[in-house]
Parts: sequence; structure tokens; C-alpha cells
Amino acid sequence: MRLATFNILNGRTASDDQVELGVFRDAIASLDADVLALQEVDRNQPRSGRTDLTAAAADAMGAVDHRFVAALSGSPGATWIAATGREQPDSAAYGIALLSRFPVAAWEVIRLPTLHARVPMWFRGSRMPTMVRDEPRVAVAALVDTPSGPLTVANTHLSFVPWWGGRQLRSLVRSLDRTGDDLVLMGDLNMTSDRATAITGMRGLIDAPTFPSDAPREQLDHVLTDGRWTVVNAEARRLPISDHRALVVDVT
Repeated sequence: MRLATFNILNGRTASDDQVELGVFRDAIASLDADVLALQEVDRNQPRSGRTDLTAAAADAMGAVDHRFVAALSGSPGATWIAATGREQPDSAAYGIALLSRFPVAAWEVIRLPTLHARVPMWFRGSRMPTMVRDEPRVAVAALVDTPSGPLTVANTHLSFVPWWGGRQLRSLVRSLDRTGDDLVLMGDLNMTSDRATAITGMRGLIDAPTFPSDAPREQLDHVLTDGRWTVVNAEARRLPISDHRALVVDVT
């Protein structure tokens, strides 16, 4: 079984920062994933040609089940508000998606704790902190009927504010409905492998830098599990879209 996670940066290409649907579809198809977690996914946004990127990805990989979950509703710079889950199916939104070539028996959406106030952050090369505001964060989990049995797979994109991202990850692990025997947690966790494994008590299936894609120096994206999976092959793959590399892990 092949697992993959990819922060797609709205499907934008690395060369000209534009969304070219054919390039996006080819990139997704090249991953050849059985279960795919995507972050920074647009739906009906002008910047991505008003495309449903989740549906395009599902078609490209041959997914039989998929789910887009909005973190934000509206368009950037206009009516950008926290999503509630009650949006119309064709409304403009931005969030995460989980796709599977295997049937999904159940879905679960978890809205993570939101940081409402601006907080100070120190950025590389700056002597003074910058006051920043985070966006709402969500997670989606699926009970996947794999050939090896039921597997709970979760996908999320956590806060870039370090201490708050840790709180969100703890909250997510506590909230997951663990129906499957094993759990796989994938996504852009915005933290190091050591911190992710310490918080979750899970083990990483791949240790490789993912950001920035052209010369990666840190691993923000992870594939974690508490199951007894054996890794057959794993790589951080550079694709023609996004500023992240995709993580691809073959397990048995």
C-alpha cells in the first residue's frame, strides 16, 4: 500500500506560481498513491481557476472515495472567514482533502483549537518579533477498508505557531475515533519529527526534509503511525508544483 502526503500550495507551479490544471493532475497521478493526504487545497477559488482541486486529484489518482474539508470559507482578501462545515458544496473555500483508492467506511471531521489573538513570532534573520495571526485549522479522518483490514487515516495542517501547533496535535490525537486497529496520521504538521513523535507517541515512517522544495532544509510534513507497518520504500519527492516536497511511503 502506498501512502502519500503533499502540501500542494493551491496547485501552483514552482516555475511561474500559476495553477495549470494539467500539470496539477499529472503531479498527483505520478504519486500513484493508494491513500493521499493534501493540504492547502482550493475549491472554486479565482486564483486556481475556480477548480475543485480535490475532485481533479481524485480523478487523476483513481480514488473511489474522497473528502474535502474547508478550514476557511470565501476568497482571500474578500470574505475570508472560518468555515463551519455548513457551507454550500460549490462555495469558495480552502482547506484539506483525503483521498483513497480503497472504500471508506466512515468519515470524521475535527475542528482544532483556534488561536484568536495575534501572537509574537521570531523569524529567521529578525531581531524583533512579528505579531502574527493564525488561520483556523481542521483535520479529517477516514476508516479505510484496506486489503489488510480496517485502517484509520487522518490528515491535517497544523498552525505555524510552534506552541499552538503542539496543542492542536495533542487535541487531535485525543479526539480521533480509533475504530481501525491501526492509525496513520499524515500532513503538514509544521514541526520537527522529534517533536511530532514525542507529542503523539507514534513513530515516523520517513525521515526526510520537505521544505522548501528546491533545497529542503527542514521536515514539516510527516507520515506517522502506531501500527506494525514495515516500510518497503520511502522518499521525499520534488514535483513541478508547490514549495513543499511530497512524502511517498510504501508499506506492508
